[in-house]
Amino acid sequence: MARLRLRVAYDGEGFRGFAPNPGVRTVAGVLADALERRLGYPVQLTCAGRTDAGVHARGQVVSLEVSDSHAEASRLAPLVTSLNRMCGPDVAILAAEPAPADFDARFSALARAYRYTVWNAPEPDVFRRRHAWHVASPLDAAAMNDAAERLIGEHDFAAFCSRTVQILDGEPRAAPTTRRVLHARWSRPEPSLLLFDIEANSFCRQMVRSIVGTLVEVGHRRRPAADVGRILASRDRAAAGGVAPPHGLCLESVRYS
Repeated sequence: MARLRLRVAYDGEGFRGFAPNPGVRTVAGVLADALERRLGYPVQLTCAGRTDAGVHARGQVVSLEVSDSHAEASRLAPLVTSLNRMCGPDVAILAAEPAPADFDARFSALARAYRYTVWNAPEPDVFRRRHAWHVASPLDAAAMNDAAERLIGEHDFAAFCSRTVQILDGEPRAAPTTRRVLHARWSRPEPSLLLFDIEANSFCRQMVRSIVGTLVEVGHRRRPAADVGRILASRDRAAAGGVAPPHGLCLESVRYS
């Protein structure tokens, strides 16, 4: 067997997230079904970031094992063409390449980068409605950046994460919530368009959307930028702002060594 690495993009609106979930449409379900029909045998997919329902991706990375013959360079371009025919238009395979035997899309990743898009104008933009959160009242981007800078570094992000449980040695335990944020910055490429770019070694569930919801409250002057430090120290989800809607969020890229 040989290992493949796929780079995948998708519009998350019609999916209940990436991870397989029997009975509902997921990105992994659509992709695995297409791969199994094309290859003729079951596959096990591992992704770099398990995006939630409604979240998009421009640079998701997926790893899987295939037969040695299916990993030959001459067969990868036809594989991509065939998969795009079966998965489109909501899912696109942007690249397929052989990977080292020990490559794992999740555990080999050094960092993930997300972008959250806000349309900040009194009137909605009908052409951005599926990929941007419409916030009608003006936002103070400078205050939001002041708050965002306080997220950089290694912190316990429990206050910004949906509580999840993992099983260790047969016992349920709260999943760890300490993460290292490498970059967090708002930009305004157009007068009404705000982009929040954040990169971290990894993210816990709903972390980016909870951060965005809190920073938007800062932008509305409902809380000071310095409140971010207090929220982090509290480790209390109730201390942070609301969760921003999923359709504004996109997994942009994944970084490997």
